[in-house]
Amino acid sequence: MNKIPVLFLAAFAAATSLYGQSRVTPELIFIQGGTFTMGSPPNESGRYANEGPQRQVTISSFYLGKYELTQEEYQDVIGSNPGQHQGENLPLENLTWFEALVYCNERSRREGLTPAYDIDGESVTWNRAANGYRLPTEAEWEYAAGGGNRRDAFLYAGSNDADGAGWHSGNSGGMSHRVGMKAANALGLFDMSGNVGEMCWDFHGNYADAGQTNPQGVASGSYRVGRGGCWYYGAQYLRVAFRAHITPSARYGFVGFRLARNAN
Repeated sequence: MNKIPVLFLAAFAAATSLYGQSRVTPELIFIQGGTFTMGSPPNESGRYANEGPQRQVTISSFYLGKYELTQEEYQDVIGSNPGQHQGENLPLENLTWFEALVYCNERSRREGLTPAYDIDGESVTWNRAANGYRLPTEAEWEYAAGGGNRRDAFLYAGSNDADGAGWHSGNSGGMSHRVGMKAANALGLFDMSGNVGEMCWDFHGNYADAGQTNPQGVASGSYRVGRGGCWYYGAQYLRVAFRAHITPSARYGFVGFRLARNAN
């Protein structure tokens, strides 16, 4: 993994002094904790081997963004907009995984919260007890996408109809769209399937065979987890259980993120 460029940090510091307090605050939804079956069943259409084995996972309550982070919300804090498809209410994309963490930390500071991440070059440590903004874990993401403790049996987030669930290559017209235009899932979360893929905290790796509580993924790896499918790829990638891997130092015009926070 690459270090965060010095020029980016300099620009970030200048933007911080210019923008001061945030003008827009992302809306978060409380996700009541519970236990669910994580992963796809062996007979699920389109299933990949890395989506199993299925096992019971328990998740503590947390908060998750109602929408994918928008370009307006990012520019409000960082002072720049790297999005390939420009628009205030379009989901933010074309940033690195590291830059997403920098955003989380700075928004936390502006709101008087404890930043979740200690970023030292290639090393990133997550303070699990911090009350600041962060990326969701892969398990939190899948739990929320599937309806949380109001668990549904839908293939996609809130629907069995791919076009109704989200934006994918078959209906997007080759670009992202304003957040919240498709139907929400049972928890009131929008675009969990499609629009842009969403970064998670975890390294990409094999699932554990046994049940877990609040898993954070494997201890190391070259890639981080991406979830949710996107406007660039087909509808089969919108499935709740689908797992992608992203290079943390790379930029993708179809990958963004949504904010999470601890509930206590």
